[in-house]
Amino acid sequence: MKNGTKDLENHVDRKTNSKYDKDLDSEIIFEFGGPWGVTAMMFGFPTLMFYMWGCLQFHSGQLVSPLNFELWKQIGEAYIAPGPIVKGLPVPSLEGKQLDYLCNGFFSLYATIATSFALHYYGWFRLTDIIDNFGPIMTIAIISGFTITVLVYAITVMQGKQHRMSGYLMYDLFMGAALNPRIGRVDLKIFAEIRIPWVILFYISVSAAIKEYELFGYTSPAMAFMVLAHFLYVNACAKGEECIPTTWDMFYEKFGFMLIFWNFAGVPFTYSYATIFLHNYSIEHGGPIQHLKYWTYLCYGLLLFGYYIWDTANSQKNKFRMANNGVHIKRYTFPQLPWGVLKNPSYIKTSHGNLILTGGWWGIARKIHYTADLMMAFSWGFITGFNSPIPYFYPLFFVVVLVHRVSRDMERCAKKYGKDWEEYCKKVPYIFIPGVI
Repeated sequence: MKNGTKDLENHVDRKTNSKYDKDLDSEIIFEFGGPWGVTAMMFGFPTLMFYMWGCLQFHSGQLVSPLNFELWKQIGEAYIAPGPIVKGLPVPSLEGKQLDYLCNGFFSLYATIATSFALHYYGWFRLTDIIDNFGPIMTIAIISGFTITVLVYAITVMQGKQHRMSGYLMYDLFMGAALNPRIGRVDLKIFAEIRIPWVILFYISVSAAIKEYELFGYTSPAMAFMVLAHFLYVNACAKGEECIPTTWDMFYEKFGFMLIFWNFAGVPFTYSYATIFLHNYSIEHGGPIQHLKYWTYLCYGLLLFGYYIWDTANSQKNKFRMANNGVHIKRYTFPQLPWGVLKNPSYIKTSHGNLILTGGWWGIARKIHYTADLMMAFSWGFITGFNSPIPYFYPLFFVVVLVHRVSRDMERCAKKYGKDWEEYCKKVPYIFIPGVI
């Protein structure tokens, strides 16, 4: 009986303790100052982190008044994604001022890729939704292109910052009113040119490739080709973003419909016709398109050879230009290809003081990078075969664009450099293909 009584007491204690533990576990105790306290911590601690970093970064570690507006302005202008700050060419309308460009596109691209694949993997955002909703997304992009064109134009005119206006509304809307539109330190032109079109284009192909894999259990060589082609392009733009600030688009072109619409809608939703054709072909025929191996190898070879010329030619010219403007920096973003930077290249010095590169690829043809760009463009069409003319819209349209751009550039250079340009044309007589044209 004694032991039995003890067991009963233990049983009661356990029951009592169990209820006590349950009550204790359910009790809400406000810590850290309760709801108001934790709210203050959630917002206050990140603010403190920025404040401390700002003091270290901009004031040699000295504590500055938290009410100092200049401190928060400096912090606000320093963005999170790392990347070099590169100066553009001297802008005549700004009395020769060289604008700063934060070139963190490479980091941003891979952060975007990692985030998007995590979202896809956990089912929060299926990447296949892109190809499944191509039409609606394209519609939004087109509307966005028009809307942003009008907004940028109106805001620029209201601020009195319009530049090089013709007086004809539709022409000025097309060409743009703003030369260097910015939100803080974000240059809208370089953002629109690098961060939007090629990223969307790449994701369209990635979406189609994943969809093909889900439907058939594999991704075809043709669809893998499109993913590779668009990856090479978007990666090249991101890794070489520091070269963009000294280009003609940044220095001269205004931010109007031509650049806005083309980058928001034109590039991603017309340059992707080959991908859309391959995707729809697989749906209609119950499987991906199949080519003879030699044809597939030919397309891959044309793409990679064209890419090598295009990448290294652009690198040679832009690195040469950056070095002459005192803004050259060494980057180790992948891939840095052989012959991408010239040592002691030949050039012509004009009476204006400008240097025209005649070494490397630029001693072979004046627009060799356009030739390489066209090689890649036609490879995008060739990989689809010849069942439809639509995948060839991009390369054929690109021919027209480049011919116009070259004629425009030649006219401008002839006017600017005069006899120096004539000397250059004699030294480098061919425009696109050495020995041909």
